[in-house]
Amino acid sequence: MYKKIFFIIFILSMSFKSHSEIVFTDKFTTDTNWKIITDQVMGGVSQGQFNYQKIGDDDAVILTGNVSTKNNGGFIQIRRNLNDVNLNNVKKVTIIAKGNYEKYFIHLRTTFTVLPWQYYQSSFVVENNFKSFVLPLSDFKQFGYLLPKRINPNNIVSIAIVALGKDYDAKLIVKEISFVK
Repeated sequence: MYKKIFFIIFILSMSFKSHSEIVFTDKFTTDTNWKIITDQVMGGVSQGQFNYQKIGDDDAVILTGNVSTKNNGGFIQIRRNLNDVNLNNVKKVTIIAKGNYEKYFIHLRTTFTVLPWQYYQSSFVVENNFKSFVLPLSDFKQFGYLLPKRINPNNIVSIAIVALGKDYDAKLIVKEISFVK
């Protein structure tokens, strides 16, 4: 009797298993695909830096700096170009991160975000321990005029990890970021 119940539960759990497929993952080995950008490009005074570091058995990227809203500024970010990555049918971005109990953002740029202040944004709040965040593309909000409301994943050209919007010291540690079907 118990074997039959266990078998039924096992079969049901297998049928509900997620059929997510990772299309692209960055696990932050010491390559140079990420670049730092701060509000200094537009006259702001925020300062930031990033470095690659081993955390236990995993590689990670650490974004630190001082975000300042002086001079109409207020951001630091690391950005990666995705022009050569096929993101066909992607539905979400996942990120494994920890930090200083602050809100951080993922910015996606597409072929339609031609002006520097145009992007699609989703947020997550980190804690002291690594946590996985799932950010559906349908939840990303557009910033800037004349952008389509929804992101077509085939049009994504870059991704950024961003500290933004208020005066604070940023410290974000990311082990992995992925695009998932």
